[in-house]
Amino acid sequence: MKNLILIRHAKSNWDTPLKDIDRPLDQRGMKDAHLVSSNILDSIPKTYVMWSSIAKRASDTAIIFAQNILYPIECIVYKKELYTFDENQLEKTIKSCDNSFDSVILFGHNAAITNFVNKFGDVFIDNVPTSGFVFLQFDTDYWQEINKGKTKKILIPKDLK
Repeated sequence: MKNLILIRHAKSNWDTPLKDIDRPLDQRGMKDAHLVSSNILDSIPKTYVMWSSIAKRASDTAIIFAQNILYPIECIVYKKELYTFDENQLEKTIKSCDNSFDSVILFGHNAAITNFVNKFGDVFIDNVPTSGFVFLQFDTDYWQEINKGKTKKILIPKDLK
């Protein structure tokens, strides 16, 4: 069994003229990331690896989640190939995961996340919003063989307000 949790980065700040990769979170983004991450402890596997895009908004979101679920921030793995908006690139990266890891929590970007969860999950999601949490489970022992899985949980900030 493989477990994959995809989390779209929290809302970012567009107020300053920065490169896309360097955009930080805005206040609402920080608040929503804390809100969702404070409500997932009973929904995550006991052991997992945490991966994040190298974009500032994704890595900042990963750090907030890590702090709230007591995951060591120095253990977050930053992958430049997760800085993608393309679900095929996201799929390729996920399928490259070492099979010794049964569970991955991944922080990335839209449209890759929404398109990926709709391709691999069994619940259609019109749009995974910022700070959105989607837990997929696959009945396989090999990441490279993941196919249609089960959508185990969807949690979005709006559900918690």
